[in-house]
Amino acid sequence: MMNLIIVKIGGNAIHSLTPDFFEQLKTWRQAGKKVLLIHGGGPQISQLAEKLSIPTVKKNGIRVTDEATLSLTKMVLLGNAQPELLTRLNQAGLAAVGLNAADEHLLSGNFINKDEYGNVGQISAVNEIALSKLLTDQIGVLAPLALTSEDSWLNVNADTAAADIARLLKASQLYLLTDVPGVLRGGEVVSQLIPQDVQTLINKKVITAGMQPKLLAACAAIHAGVHSVRITDRLTHHGTILQEVVSEP
Repeated sequence: MMNLIIVKIGGNAIHSLTPDFFEQLKTWRQAGKKVLLIHGGGPQISQLAEKLSIPTVKKNGIRVTDEATLSLTKMVLLGNAQPELLTRLNQAGLAAVGLNAADEHLLSGNFINKDEYGNVGQISAVNEIALSKLLTDQIGVLAPLALTSEDSWLNVNADTAAADIARLLKASQLYLLTDVPGVLRGGEVVSQLIPQDVQTLINKKVITAGMQPKLLAACAAIHAGVHSVRITDRLTHHGTILQEVVSEP
């Protein structure tokens, strides 16, 4: 999709978005860019699960999602995180619409391994025609949930969902907002990376478990034609940029 910028925002980050975040969104919209925000809600899901005495089980970093956890996840993403983000956008004077997989079947998905992880999936298709129309005059705020061909709901990791959607739509840019300023090596931000370097840094334990899913998802997006992926704590910070070819300094 031409001129599409995708930004993934973690559940905790929604509370700490700064004025420059909204100003950057305005700048993109004024330049004719289409903007899609993919929001998470992991910490809030864990907190509510604890309050409701629903066990949180993770395998290989993936939240095992039984029916109770799936209902709770939908409740948090669609009833808490998304309305809060929409409110912040509205207060900043930005037109935005809340979206989920059931809106014109925007996101289709498949189970990763139902026996192992329950109702956890990955994005397999995006209704590009419907989404493009929705993003013409407003910012989209989309939850990382998908529907199977049998209309079963799937919980999808937000970083992976953002990268898969960017890949499927051939987005021009993907931003993965996190709580650190970028990929760190020796306490310093690595300003640029190419996908070929990522596995080396993982093997050397420069890239730790928390950052690995983001980088692997970013690499998949780059290989599929996304021009660049930026991992940063703020849209206005350089962070770490992943590109297929790194420019000479």
